[in-house]
Amino acid sequence: MKKSVSVYLLALVLFLSMSSYVFAELVKISDGVYSYIDAKGVAPANGFGANAGIVVGKDGILVVDTLISAKKAKAFIKDIKTVSDKPIKYVVDTHYHLDHALGNSEFVKLGAIIVAQQNCAKNLIPDSTLKRATMYGLSKEDMEGTEVAPPVVTFTDRMTVDLGDRTVELIFPGPTHTDDSILVYLPREKVLFTGDILFTRYHPYMGDGEVANWIKALDFIAGLDADKIIPGHGPLSSKKDVTDMKAYLVTFDKKARELAAVSNDAQFISAEMKKVLPASYELEFLTPVNVQKYMKK
Repeated sequence: MKKSVSVYLLALVLFLSMSSYVFAELVKISDGVYSYIDAKGVAPANGFGANAGIVVGKDGILVVDTLISAKKAKAFIKDIKTVSDKPIKYVVDTHYHLDHALGNSEFVKLGAIIVAQQNCAKNLIPDSTLKRATMYGLSKEDMEGTEVAPPVVTFTDRMTVDLGDRTVELIFPGPTHTDDSILVYLPREKVLFTGDILFTRYHPYMGDGEVANWIKALDFIAGLDADKIIPGHGPLSSKKDVTDMKAYLVTFDKKARELAAVSNDAQFISAEMKKVLPASYELEFLTPVNVQKYMKK
């Protein structure tokens, strides 16, 4: 990571450490489908508002993402047990970022199989992933007991998981937010977990992204038969939120390219970008971080 990006992240840590936050609650989305959604007051302590959910089938439970640490995963498991006493058979990582995958090891202890797109296995590296946690403002106490548990079952483009009375489709639409970001789709229930391919009312992190294909992936999502969409961050969403996310990426990409063509001043470009981006979105600090993607080398 560039030094300038690290400076912005350290500024984030100082800001968020003073923020008030509220943990999300595990809520019912559809029959047998539950999720954490729309945490308030984003901070390292609540995993930057990352969502995570479960699908309960006849044969067991599939978990979608595992939050930011062992502690958060243990709390998640406790909440799951209030919903169902069936075995947790599978964990699906929507991508490798720490706020979505660092709780994996607690589920492995319960016998769960970690499933992800094949690139996640190479991205979820123990030493570097845990070091990033400190940079993002997580203390040793926050991360106590956290171990990196990479996926043991991977796929390239698509995979179907059978839970006995329902199937869950895993779809890789190509590189988007990351080169391993996937969709978790329940066609019968018309429910879609997007991971960080969709941020709703949040500024997205674009540093690892392939924007052109990301935009195409949002068009693909818009074409799916899904009326309940759980984004990686933010509230329960609809197709309008997908359209809004696409408009955000198109606007950011066009404006950032224009500004970077005439200036290499990150502070100036960031200030100009903020004039055309939604002011009400969470994680505003990501604007200058994302600008770095467009800076001249």
